[in-house]
Amino acid sequence: MSAVSVEPFLRYSRFEKPGYARSRRKAAITVTTAALIKSPSSFNCCCSLIPRRKLLSNASYFPFLDLHRVKTHTARASSTDTALVESTNDVVFKETFPLSRTEMTEGKIFVRLDQSKAKEKEDQWQQLTVGCSLPGKWILHWGVSYLDDTGSEWDQPPENMRPPGSIPVKDYAIETPLKKASEGDKFHQVKIGIDPKSPVAALNFVLKDEETGVWYQHKGRDFKVPLVDCLLDSGGGNVIGAKGGFSMWPGAMLSNMFLKADALASEGKDSSSRSKDPKQETRKVEGFYEELPIAKFAVIENSVTVSVIKCLKTAKNLLYLVTDLPGEVVVHWGVCRDDAKKWEIPAAPHPPETTVFKNKALRTVLQAKEDGNGRSGSFTLDEDLVGFLFVLKLNDSTWLNCMGNDFYIALPISSSIPALSGAGQSEVAPVSENTVGADQEVSHAIYTDGIINEIRSLVSDFSSEKRQKTKTKEAQESILQEIEKLAAEAYSIFRSSIPTFLDETALESEATEAPKICSGTGTGHEILLQGFNWESHKLGHWYMELKQKIEEISSLGFTVVWLPPPTESVSPEGYMPKDLYNLNSRYGNIDELKDLVKRFHGKGVKVLGDAVLNHRCAHYKNGNGVWNIFGGRLNWDDRAVVADDPHFQGRGNKSSGDNFHAAPNIDHSQEFVRKDLKEWLLWLRKEIGYDGWRLDFVRGFWGGYVKDYLDASEPYFAVGEYWDSLSYTYGELDHDQDAHRQRIVDWINATSGTAGAFDVTTKGILHTTLERCEYWRLSDQKGKPPGVVGWWPSRAVTFIENHDTGSTQGHWRFPSGKEMQGYAYILTHPGTPAVFYDHIFSHYQSEIAALISLRNRNKIHCRSTVKITKAERDVYAAIIDEKVAVKIGPGHYEPPSGPYSWSSKIEGRNYKVWEAS
Repeated sequence: MSAVSVEPFLRYSRFEKPGYARSRRKAAITVTTAALIKSPSSFNCCCSLIPRRKLLSNASYFPFLDLHRVKTHTARASSTDTALVESTNDVVFKETFPLSRTEMTEGKIFVRLDQSKAKEKEDQWQQLTVGCSLPGKWILHWGVSYLDDTGSEWDQPPENMRPPGSIPVKDYAIETPLKKASEGDKFHQVKIGIDPKSPVAALNFVLKDEETGVWYQHKGRDFKVPLVDCLLDSGGGNVIGAKGGFSMWPGAMLSNMFLKADALASEGKDSSSRSKDPKQETRKVEGFYEELPIAKFAVIENSVTVSVIKCLKTAKNLLYLVTDLPGEVVVHWGVCRDDAKKWEIPAAPHPPETTVFKNKALRTVLQAKEDGNGRSGSFTLDEDLVGFLFVLKLNDSTWLNCMGNDFYIALPISSSIPALSGAGQSEVAPVSENTVGADQEVSHAIYTDGIINEIRSLVSDFSSEKRQKTKTKEAQESILQEIEKLAAEAYSIFRSSIPTFLDETALESEATEAPKICSGTGTGHEILLQGFNWESHKLGHWYMELKQKIEEISSLGFTVVWLPPPTESVSPEGYMPKDLYNLNSRYGNIDELKDLVKRFHGKGVKVLGDAVLNHRCAHYKNGNGVWNIFGGRLNWDDRAVVADDPHFQGRGNKSSGDNFHAAPNIDHSQEFVRKDLKEWLLWLRKEIGYDGWRLDFVRGFWGGYVKDYLDASEPYFAVGEYWDSLSYTYGELDHDQDAHRQRIVDWINATSGTAGAFDVTTKGILHTTLERCEYWRLSDQKGKPPGVVGWWPSRAVTFIENHDTGSTQGHWRFPSGKEMQGYAYILTHPGTPAVFYDHIFSHYQSEIAALISLRNRNKIHCRSTVKITKAERDVYAAIIDEKVAVKIGPGHYEPPSGPYSWSSKIEGRNYKVWEAS
């Protein structure tokens, strides 16, 4: 379906112009020269270390805790709580939320060229010193150039120029660590001795911080340090010591720069001297000193702790907030009276130093703690309030929230608080300062026992004959829904007590030699073709058109083809379905579709149907003129529409996912809806012959419902489209995309692994990797592929383009001209690779076909093993199943010699693939 990625819009929200960003692709992350000294006008920092669904927890292991039902605990007041907590009050909620914020630290890089103190009379050695004042693990990545070099070529320096600890990098550079001269020294630095007899004309370098993986350059290019004066004005603005060039650097200081005329002696040169133009007169640069500003972004970890205390005397809620954030901290806050979480201002009195903001919220300045370490504040809230919402404001440009959303703390209602424990009554263990960290298992038992008791009570209430006679059908359904929610809550606690993801080896036990056929994986050897693009409907007979290509598709090595949505649709592309049983679409009629599927089967190719289950377009308006009444064979009314989509006035339950506001979102919690959809999918399997499903916009509904549909329809293969934005900081793609791929893995988990998912994480990382020549991004912190394919490869459907991202929509188009690097990656790696129609029927066909043939020949499958052997600035390389080696990027790589000999099989622009023999 049509979906918009945030990434293209973020791409130009950086500090430099778009054209400038494109011109610097050779370098890795370049974020530091004068351009970075300007801070952005505004930004949001989020507490990204905890999932959004965990914010209501009584401890970090209780993802769906509802404080309306929480069992209270007798509190022991800490020193910070003494003013608020009496022994008769109950702590009903306490949680510490991590806050991650980014601060820019400014420093300087200095470059100094002077005469070496250890020089001898006849050998006027020079010494180049490069230093940095910021903390970090700094590496100088450098090389040299000669007078007769052209372009920006690097060479490794002569042996006598290499400082101790230097490591060669390929054949053109070395890396030397910067070190402090003494323990108390502020600067990290490295000193390079320069032989006056050497023909070296300049040094080129970039600075790398190994702690963050960031590379620092000079105006988007390599630093260039000339050693002869004829190079001082050459090479653009990246030359250090260029005449008159220092005004370009705000705040830069030129302490000393001087040139001394000294013709290079023509005699005495060693045998390695390069030839020069005899007419060209050169002089040595005797010395200079230059400082350049540098900015480094560091992640600062803080936290905020929220406690909710029920005052049993007044029935009011006392909320206490404490944080270790420095400086003045303002809480921007409000309350809500229902689950809609609509902000409103509570009645007075309000805390000291509180002001009203636009009649929509309150702002309270937190008070400094007595020990001077952080800030705190207390809030008295009426018992009829449902929730407390807030964000933290440090200054006009720094706001701290939770993953882009407001913090929300559910408040207990009075009826949920039992009477004080008296003589003979059992007591619950008191909550102390370290309860959350030290008593997880006790808390688990207490809370899960409470859920179990509530479920038993509800079941007894529901099953009682006397009660059944007096209860309405609606009330009985309400009880059943409550039981379902409690069961889901109990399951979420179980899920949170184990790691949020497991390695593939832990998740699956299927042997790779005889893979089990599963709807999430097929056999594991599938290669998928998207058999249409955004314009295919315009022909009016796409099924007939595609039928002419079946022989070719099969011969290219594809085993599965994904067809467009088959149903009648308000939009011609098929993603706004109306009558699900009407299969006469803009692509062709039902008979043409059945014949197409049959012919694909005749060539051994499986077929996926594009199933749009999240939403459906209505046939009729309701009494208010809203389109939410359906016709056709599935003539649902507005009970089939979720209640929390404001556009369509549904009478169903709240959505279990994100709403797609262009059409009524279907309420999958309704039994009649699930029953009808399962029958429809079974009908498609039998009537049309579909072998499986591509599931559209699965962010819109719970993965557990998907499992229900797949269990019923038993597909050969299924894949869901779970597409949301990757993680960015100031418009720059974060290296760590664990949160993004975790959301996709969570959805797959919710389906119990019955469906795979498109690996959007890998696509996004490939975009930035290829656009910016930052191939180090293709290895995560554990040395694995950084997308879903690195965590759960058998459920990852890798791709570089589809009808939404490419074609004529171009919402998130793959970097132009670099498509084959993308295909070299996904067609040699584990996961299930998907090829886009526009690419296979283009000039890329022969290269893609060669990669598919190599994949099939070496039996690479969705669970193949990957050993990443190189992930550097300009090259990525990996060995798969010890059978295939691949490298992408302009840098050099050859597979290591060892038990195998490697032969080159496929080579294209900036990629190469070898086979072991």
